[in-house]
Amino acid sequence: MTWSESEQEKILSLVRKHGSRPTQLLQLLRDVQAECHCVPAEAIEIVAFELKVSRTTVQGVVEFYGLLSLEQLGRFHILLSDSITDQMMGSRQLMEYLSAKLGVEPGQTRADGRVSLGFTSCTGLCDQGPAGLVNGHWLSRLNGERIDGIVALVERDVSLENWPEEFFNVDDNIQLPGLLLENPIKIGAALRQAVRNGFDEVFEEITRSGLRGRGGAGFETAWKWRYCAEGPEDANGLPFAGLTERYVVCNADEGEPGTFKDRILLNSHAHQVFEGMTVCAGVVGAKQGFLYLRGEYLRLRPQLEAVLAERRAKNLLGSHILGRQGFDFDIEIHMGAGAYVCGEESALIESLEGKRGVPRIRPPYPVVSGYQGKPTVVNNVETFFAVAAIALYGGGWFATHGTDKSKGSKIISISGDCERPGIYEYDFGVSIAEILLECGAENTQGVQVGGASGAIISGREYHRKLAYEDLASGGSFMIFDKSRDIMDVVRNFTHFFAHESCGFCTPCRVGTTLLKNEVDKICDGHSGALDLVGMTSLARFIKNASHCGLGQSAANPVLGTLSHFPDAYKARLKDVSFEPGFDLDESLEIARRMSMRDDAMAHLEQEAI
Repeated sequence: MTWSESEQEKILSLVRKHGSRPTQLLQLLRDVQAECHCVPAEAIEIVAFELKVSRTTVQGVVEFYGLLSLEQLGRFHILLSDSITDQMMGSRQLMEYLSAKLGVEPGQTRADGRVSLGFTSCTGLCDQGPAGLVNGHWLSRLNGERIDGIVALVERDVSLENWPEEFFNVDDNIQLPGLLLENPIKIGAALRQAVRNGFDEVFEEITRSGLRGRGGAGFETAWKWRYCAEGPEDANGLPFAGLTERYVVCNADEGEPGTFKDRILLNSHAHQVFEGMTVCAGVVGAKQGFLYLRGEYLRLRPQLEAVLAERRAKNLLGSHILGRQGFDFDIEIHMGAGAYVCGEESALIESLEGKRGVPRIRPPYPVVSGYQGKPTVVNNVETFFAVAAIALYGGGWFATHGTDKSKGSKIISISGDCERPGIYEYDFGVSIAEILLECGAENTQGVQVGGASGAIISGREYHRKLAYEDLASGGSFMIFDKSRDIMDVVRNFTHFFAHESCGFCTPCRVGTTLLKNEVDKICDGHSGALDLVGMTSLARFIKNASHCGLGQSAANPVLGTLSHFPDAYKARLKDVSFEPGFDLDESLEIARRMSMRDDAMAHLEQEAI
């Protein structure tokens, strides 16, 4: 099939919009999909030619990201969240209902091309689920009545801009503000203070504050900035003279299941986040910044662009910021496209460069060789939010809160079995028991701290503290009461990791699938004690041998629940030592059809031992 000139011109105009730059490949492909409801083969050819990259490079990027598709999607592409908290609220049942009403199965596009359905890992609306997306825009608080409304709108072919606003409404849902949320800064106040006192003084305040990265790993912010400011060294161990190009990146790829705090900070405090990025730029000498926004937060983009425009108009971005000669810095928004692994900083940088988000081999670290091989600071939204406050109020103000090793406060996203899910901010050192009491959780069986990649704890550990030296968390806090089957949680998380593996290394690519299959086998009641031993060994191998943090944490749900909830596994075991993980006879069905045999000798029997 040959495209018409007008169809080709549409793609060429999108290429021109993005400056024909290979680093814009992902952004360009997002626009192509929005225009064509997929990324057609013809568009791939045009894009590859115009960007002077290979066709396989373009196709590889499309295939890597969950929100891009080589197959034709519907004009209304509806995805429901399949996170564990959404499942607990009935998302699977809602999908069955939606599928029946629209006459199309999940993973399929209806014959008339109007609608397609599917699942997505998490939408960042865990406090307001069941949730979903339609053409990338949030759908909150789904129920039978709302599904009926969506079906009616789809069948009448009503464009999204004319859908009822309440379908898309998402609240901040701040239940308990603390140190930072109770003390927001005025627009430009931190920057004016920084320009007045000098950026060396700002760096000292960041050092004094003890601020650590709020993404979960907890690397000291000041040290990260220092390494970036100094840059790579020559053979004599001295910084390269004249190497001035540096970058500041805000990681807003909030993909960890159960985390939604960055959604609130970007929705209501974007000025302060961008101010923190600009302070960082002044300290390290960067002139360009990027906000890497997760694809599921598309609805936030217009207002974020408006905030950036306002800051430029106020001379808080651009050239000679606040009249300071040489203080030049601007911020560009890049959208992700549904890849959990891009939350890892080196994978995020690969994605920023328009590539598949495969984590890099480190060292070198991004602060030495990041975006385009230049020194790059990558911090998350909450970290930059805190930076702006510290720049204004001082490091001492911040450091008086928290613990000796965990200064300041932590904003957490609470979802699951509690009366008051939402956003809570606590000083570090708060106990899990206090948090459970505050949010109205009762009869709690377990708490998942830090999302799918974090740690699950049982009742005997609710005395533990939220702190880097005890329970570190990027912000997710999921609660499961005693009515829940913990194996449903394990199953959801292992499926999540198998789906989200980037495929770079064998331990993660193969191991997560094998682990998922083992968990399915246990949940379906086909496992014996020997399977449990093998699964434990496999989980430890994945944890120790994987290339990046995704693989290294992919086994945590299994290892954590085996340690804290062993009875959940024992209850599923059969009174056999081993049962095959697949039906040997069924696996020969294709061979039987090809040979046109179905006699007794063409079948095999297998027994548990």
